[in-house]
Amino acid sequence: MASAKLTKIESYLVPGKRVHLIGIGGVSMRPLGLVLAGMGLVITGSDMNASVSTDELIAKGIQVHIGHRAENIGNADCIIRTAAVHNDNPEIAAARAKGIPVFERAQAWGVIMRAYRNAICISGTHGKTTTTAMVTHIFMQAQRDPTVMIGGYLPLLKAGHRVGGGDTIIMESCEYCNSFLNFFPTIAVVMNVEADHLDFFKDLADVQKSFRAFASLVPESGCVLANGDDACTRDTLKDMDYITFGIAKANTYHGENFSEDWRDFDLVAEGKTVCHIHLNVFGRHNAINAIAAATVALQLGIDPADIAAGLESFTGAGRRMEYKGTYNGAKIYDDYAHHPGELHALIDSLQTMGYERIVLAFQPHTYTRTHALFHDFVKELKRVDQPVLAEIYAAREKNTIGISSEDLAKEIRGSVFFETLPEVADYLRSIAQPGDLIVTVGAGDIYKAGEMMLQNPQS
Repeated sequence: MASAKLTKIESYLVPGKRVHLIGIGGVSMRPLGLVLAGMGLVITGSDMNASVSTDELIAKGIQVHIGHRAENIGNADCIIRTAAVHNDNPEIAAARAKGIPVFERAQAWGVIMRAYRNAICISGTHGKTTTTAMVTHIFMQAQRDPTVMIGGYLPLLKAGHRVGGGDTIIMESCEYCNSFLNFFPTIAVVMNVEADHLDFFKDLADVQKSFRAFASLVPESGCVLANGDDACTRDTLKDMDYITFGIAKANTYHGENFSEDWRDFDLVAEGKTVCHIHLNVFGRHNAINAIAAATVALQLGIDPADIAAGLESFTGAGRRMEYKGTYNGAKIYDDYAHHPGELHALIDSLQTMGYERIVLAFQPHTYTRTHALFHDFVKELKRVDQPVLAEIYAAREKNTIGISSEDLAKEIRGSVFFETLPEVADYLRSIAQPGDLIVTVGAGDIYKAGEMMLQNPQS
C-alpha cells in the first residue's frame, strides 16, 4: 500500500510543482520544506504559531501563513501534512473539496530517500535523536557529505538537517502513526522497543508489530542492526536476521573496559578490538547510542579512527542534556526525556556526574502518555533529590481524562507542583545552591523555566 502512495506522490515532487505544507514549523516539516525548495519546487506553508522555525523559512523565501485557513492552500498542486494535522483542519477540508491530493510528511521523506545508495534509518522508543546525531558526526568526520534529518537541533549542523552531495542519507525514523513504514532503509537501526504513543498504538504488541514491519522494509542487500541488550527488541525481531550491538559481550558489536561514567570504553567488533572510544556525554544509554552509531559506520566501511574522532566531537544534540548556564552556583541543564524509560536512563547518567543534589523539573508530555504510564513516572521521579512537577504539556491532545501533574506529585514524597512555568522558575531560583544539578525535563516547553532563571535572575 505504501508503495502505491509513494508512486503517486513522486509525480508531484518535481521541479516547478507547487506544494503546501501544513505544520511547516515542525522539526521534520521545516527541513522538508527547505529540501523540497532546494529541489526546485515552489513551497508554501502554514503553522499555528510563529516561531524561530517559521522565521527561518520566511528568510529563505518561503511563504508561511500563521494560523490555518482554507485560503492558505492557494493554487497548490498537492498538500503535505504533519501527523498532528487531522482531517478536520480547514486547509485539509479545502484541499479535499478542490480535489487536491493530501500526503503525509513521511511519504515525502520516503521519496527523497530513494535517491540515495545508503539510507540509514534510526528508530527506537528513545535514543533516536542522539544516535542519529552521533552517526552524523562520524560521517561528517569521514567526509562522506551526508544528507541528514534529525528530530532536534545539532550544533555541528547549526540546524536539524543537512543537504549533502554524498550517497548517504541519515534519517531519524519515528514509529508514531507508523510514519517510518513509508521509508526505504538500507540500514535499519532499532535502539529499543517499549510501549509509547498509546494514543495511536493499542498496546505494546501493536508497537512491536510496527517495528517488525519497519525492519522488514530492508532489502536483502541491506541489514538490520538491533540492541541485543533489550529483551523487547529481541522479541520483536524474533526469527528475523539482524546484527546485534550493545553493552553485553554476547553482542556482535559491543564495548569492553567501561569507565565508571561510561564515557570511555573499547569498541569490539566481531571479536576484535577496533578502537578506543572517549565520549563527551555521560551515561550507559549514551554508550549504547555510541556503539550503535559505530556499528552503522563499520557497516559502510568507515575507518575506526574517524569513528573515534567523530564520537569524541559530539557534545550533545539540542535538548539532550544541553548545558544552559549557572545560577547561584547550580548548573542548569535541559533534556527532552518524556518517557519513563528515557527518564530512567537520564537519572542513571545524572547520578554519575558527581553533584551533591539532583533537582529535576519535569513536565509530562500528553495526557494519554501520563495516564498510561503513571506509575512508571512516579517510580522514576522518586529517584531524584528534589522532584518539581510542571503541569502536563497538552501537545496535540485535549484533557478528556481529567489528569494533572498534581496527581503525580501526590504520589511522590517531597515533590512540589506548579501550574505555570514562571512559578517553576521562581521555585528553582529559590532553592538553587552550589553543588546542585538542576535539569528541566520534558518534550514540551519546560526548557523555558531554566531560561527564565538565567534571563531574569533577580525577579
